[in-house]
Amino acid sequence: MTPHLPTVSSSASSTRAAAAAHHHHPHLLDGPSSAAAAPHHRRRRRRRVPGCLRPRGATTVRCCAAAAPAPQAAVRARAAGAVTTTRVFVVSDLHTDYPENMDWVRRLPAEVGAGEGDGVDALVVAGDVAETRDNFARTMEVLRERFGAVFYIPGNHDLWLRREGGRYMDSLEKLTALLDACSELGVDTGPRMIGDLGIIPLFSWYHKSFDKEKDVNSVRVPSLEMACKDFHACKWPSDLANDDESLALYFDKLNDKNHDAIEEVKNSSKQILTFSHFVPRQELCPEKRMLYYPYLPKVIGSDFLERRLRDIHSNRKDGSACHVFGHTHFCWDSVVDEIRYVQAPLAYPRERKRRMNSEGWLPFCVYRDGFNPEIYPALWSDYYNKNKREPENTQLAPWVARHFAKYHKFH
Repeated sequence: MTPHLPTVSSSASSTRAAAAAHHHHPHLLDGPSSAAAAPHHRRRRRRRVPGCLRPRGATTVRCCAAAAPAPQAAVRARAAGAVTTTRVFVVSDLHTDYPENMDWVRRLPAEVGAGEGDGVDALVVAGDVAETRDNFARTMEVLRERFGAVFYIPGNHDLWLRREGGRYMDSLEKLTALLDACSELGVDTGPRMIGDLGIIPLFSWYHKSFDKEKDVNSVRVPSLEMACKDFHACKWPSDLANDDESLALYFDKLNDKNHDAIEEVKNSSKQILTFSHFVPRQELCPEKRMLYYPYLPKVIGSDFLERRLRDIHSNRKDGSACHVFGHTHFCWDSVVDEIRYVQAPLAYPRERKRRMNSEGWLPFCVYRDGFNPEIYPALWSDYYNKNKREPENTQLAPWVARHFAKYHKFH
């Protein structure tokens, strides 16, 4: 998916409005595009997280949070001379079909992996690694060389077939090929413990009925089939389709095969990180009136996913439940109903140049012997952390209205 940012006027009122203007171009939902300058946004100061990764050659690093205080057991262990630091980094939407993105992956420090002492550095990759199986394998091999553990869950781009040359009968066959590649490379696609943290990948797909908020009807919007390349780049068996809930149900049921492993992790850890590619709650996407493509919520998320992850986190205490997702390319960090939701996308090269979260803060260190307690600044989640959501309001934001007046016809 391809979010962009609008131009900001010099007036204070326009600046406040544009702070909520991260949007999608309707014809380029799954490809690079030109975007206007990012809105002004006051950045909170952050001290450097000890041990956070910096790609080689990166000129600036903006690490968005401080390391979490270590649990008392770890403090005592260090006092006794035993260092056992476990760090977990998260990232999504690597899109390494772009040479710039593959270069970013290769510039990650090669010395990462063993952590400190008996600890380990793990990386969680929340989908959309690459469009082709070969690029996917190359990317995961590089990551596996740099981290003690790598976790992965498929995204929609990973299952595209348009550049595979007839290699796979359908996207499910390609899914099997990707999971086999992960098995060969030692990449985890199932639940397990890393130190004291339980990590649980969750398969998912989107469905239109995920969108429960009022539609914007004042403008003509291109259809999902025109705007979303999944409808053409993926191929499914006849009983599965993008236009109903069948795909979302199919992918959700794939998690049943991990039931026993999930229960074991739930019983073994007081802290759990679940992750998916798709969005579990509509509140984790801007309101439709803020988007250049108001139909976006119909192709991003799953109610089945939210129910499943909420069941997993049902017994967690405050600050011990986190879910990482991807897909929309909106940097995000917020707490909803006692679960922390994080999106840390690399995204497309052009997008990184136009958002407040530059590539220097990735991959984001969400756990260091405990979850990082500090919410990191991100344009959209900052906006909704301070402003009430108004799903009944369908009046287009000014920047969206200007876009449609210029490129589309009003009714």
